[in-house]
Amino acid sequence: MTEFDYVIVGAGPAGCVLAHRLSADPGVSVLLVEAGGRDSSPLITMPMGFGKLLDDPRHTWQYPIRPIGTGQRAETWVRGKTLGGSSAINGMIYNRGQRADWDELERRGNPGWGWDTILPIYRTLEDNPFGASDIRGSGGPLRLSTASRPDALLEDILDTGAALGWKQLRDINAEDTERIGYAMSTLRDGRRCSAATAFLHPVERRANLTVAVRTVADRVLLEGGTAVGVRCRRKGRVVDYRARREVLLCCGALATPKLLQLSGIGPARTLRSAGVPVAVDSPGVGARLIEHHCFVLQFRLTGNLGYNRVLGTRSGQLRSGIRYLATRSGPLAGPGHDIVGFFESRPGLDRPDAQIQIGPWSIAPQRPGKQMTLEREPGIMAIGYLLRPDSTGSVRITTADPDAAPDITANYFATDHDRRVAVDTFRTMRRLFATEPLASRVGVETAPGPRVGTDAEIIEACLGGGACGYHAIGTAAMGPDDDDVVDPRLRVRGVSGLRVVDASVLPIMVSGNLNGPVTALAWHAADLITGEVLRRQ
Repeated sequence: MTEFDYVIVGAGPAGCVLAHRLSADPGVSVLLVEAGGRDSSPLITMPMGFGKLLDDPRHTWQYPIRPIGTGQRAETWVRGKTLGGSSAINGMIYNRGQRADWDELERRGNPGWGWDTILPIYRTLEDNPFGASDIRGSGGPLRLSTASRPDALLEDILDTGAALGWKQLRDINAEDTERIGYAMSTLRDGRRCSAATAFLHPVERRANLTVAVRTVADRVLLEGGTAVGVRCRRKGRVVDYRARREVLLCCGALATPKLLQLSGIGPARTLRSAGVPVAVDSPGVGARLIEHHCFVLQFRLTGNLGYNRVLGTRSGQLRSGIRYLATRSGPLAGPGHDIVGFFESRPGLDRPDAQIQIGPWSIAPQRPGKQMTLEREPGIMAIGYLLRPDSTGSVRITTADPDAAPDITANYFATDHDRRVAVDTFRTMRRLFATEPLASRVGVETAPGPRVGTDAEIIEACLGGGACGYHAIGTAAMGPDDDDVVDPRLRVRGVSGLRVVDASVLPIMVSGNLNGPVTALAWHAADLITGEVLRRQ
């Protein structure tokens, strides 16, 4: 069968949610197309197994970006290529963005996207370990957890945050204040809860749902200004999947603009230069890219604490692996970072504009072509970033070849706002580690090192030794104006029957990690889609 009511491209968080919701109607047929394979690797289920997956081309897309910083450092942006998408390979930190972020979407002319709409969706999605309340959900498909047992080192970090005036919260997502707490994460009982686990696998046997893995979408098929399907490659053959109702692109903020441009929807100059006929001149496709860039701050620990002593050697990794398999516990059973904090980069702000994530481990100097490894001596690592950067980059194709990587420009810290907030964020991170009781736990700063002190040195240290946040947005941004790529109902302007449902539609950064917000976004999109079908009937 090659004709369906809905063809969904991309089985990440958005695609899995749409497949779950749309196939709930037995009267419609749904196809979910995924370029990667099934999420059967045990490293996906094991929470900290993602460190072994990030460099694996079988499970990830590797996107090179233009060199950054004065040293022209190469950086690669990684995205998931399997059922569950990036939710199958990420650090599992779960937050929801701030109320003001969602309300700002509505203020910008996108009715129905405010917090009053989105909060009930979160309550429907979540299975929060603290139970249901007016701000969180219980019994939903997305299973969450937080630390079940206190750790002395981590408790000292929390107490230090409190000494800086940050509120200690058991549920880090309960408020939008300056706060610190154990990470809320998409895992339960030592197992990752990806979007495929939560939304796709429970309904995968529905007769009206087809999942096509290892199927690469090359372009959207257009006829008379209407999207009628998707041209794909599967098992070495070209196959056209037709959509009677809609084509739904859920490929993420890097792959979605690439697919739109390959389909002739994008900036006319870019398309002509790449040899692609122009179907819709849409300058915003691939523009307005926003991404977090993280500072990395590492210290030597004064005691034999943390995970390096057990994960920094092969024998320690083996023992931890055996422990995990036997008990689903230990350092391999937790999220990428144990502690999360939100804070104001400088006094007097109306809400937090920076985030910190801390784990009791530290990374050894990277060797070209080698996987990331941990140091053997005890260490602690923090990453931090400004929550709402306004520097914009771009994603553009350079050829009509669908296998060619797009040209990606990050353009980090291009505005005075971003440079100021970034420097203030870094200095606050250092202040945390210089405050008791944490100060007694740490020794020398090993990265970027105490010699980094001026504003310019701090920015360059971030560009030279930091990393992207894997939170790109904006490349098919929604809005009320003709030059916005999609309208507030996520319909692509200039084409009928085509919608974008992923992080690329966000015109502003929703503060924090994006897995939760994209999941809620897709749930709301399903409401919009099914509501329109009901009205047409």
